[in-house]
Amino acid sequence: MFAASNSLLLFDISRSIGGISADMVGTTSMAMAADLSSERDRAKVIGWISAALSGGLIIGPGIGGVLANISYKTPFWFAGAAGLVAAVIFVVGLPKHIKNQSNGHQVGQVNITEKGLKAIMSKVVIILFTMILISSFGLAGFESIYTLYVNQVFKFTLNEISITLILNGIFSLILQVLLFDKLVNFFSEIRLTRICFLISTIGIVWLLFAHSAIEVIIATLLVFCAFDVLRPAITTMLTRFGNRNQGLINGLNMSLTSIGNIAGPIFAGSLMDINPHIPYAIVAGILFVSALITYVVSHEMKIDKNVKNY
Repeated sequence: MFAASNSLLLFDISRSIGGISADMVGTTSMAMAADLSSERDRAKVIGWISAALSGGLIIGPGIGGVLANISYKTPFWFAGAAGLVAAVIFVVGLPKHIKNQSNGHQVGQVNITEKGLKAIMSKVVIILFTMILISSFGLAGFESIYTLYVNQVFKFTLNEISITLILNGIFSLILQVLLFDKLVNFFSEIRLTRICFLISTIGIVWLLFAHSAIEVIIATLLVFCAFDVLRPAITTMLTRFGNRNQGLINGLNMSLTSIGNIAGPIFAGSLMDINPHIPYAIVAGILFVSALITYVVSHEMKIDKNVKNY
């Protein structure tokens, strides 16, 4: 629809469908990862999913740029075809017992509105969801104005920005594919989340006081790599809250993340018009507060009987 549209209405409808579909895929894929993997392998599987998403975000723009040389609409026809291929692969590769559930044979289904919310809304889950909302707000605020910030403050060219983002993509894939499960096993999800918040805070503060391009690149890599580990760490932590509510939990996770992704850029962009340093100073404070909240989450998870194997 996006490729075929010749009016603003069809364009907006196609983007709405794309946004809804993307969030549904993200939610269900994480829920299925929790359902189909063992406790031992869960962090590794979620790390792989996050790496796949990150890899797509890295490779996709490059492929789109090449295809755009043929026609501006070619990348979108290609993306639509890729979506159909992904759907076929998913249906063919879906485990048999999951297919049976999708055909109406699911046992022990939880009613989301009546039982599901009551079942998961413990004190620790509310605190954790609050942390997700605050952190996604801060992360989106940082990411949305990054290219503008380094261009205005440090006079970075498009080539320098591209090199920085490519390096980040390489390091992020290494962290998520090869090291994420080891980091989770060594630190635990909540401690790894706390460390990532602190590293991202340090990186942003360093960026505010940087004086050279090398400092900017190093600080940027610290922040973005911390973000890329932080997301799957929080998602893995959420899988500890029962087996029957993974879809609901991940749905709320995605919803709160989406709210932060909408509000963060608006907030950061508005403050950047006043002074480019103000948004990052506030984001650094938000991320530091999020790191402190993890201590409360850790304490509550230890005493909450509904949290598995913490």
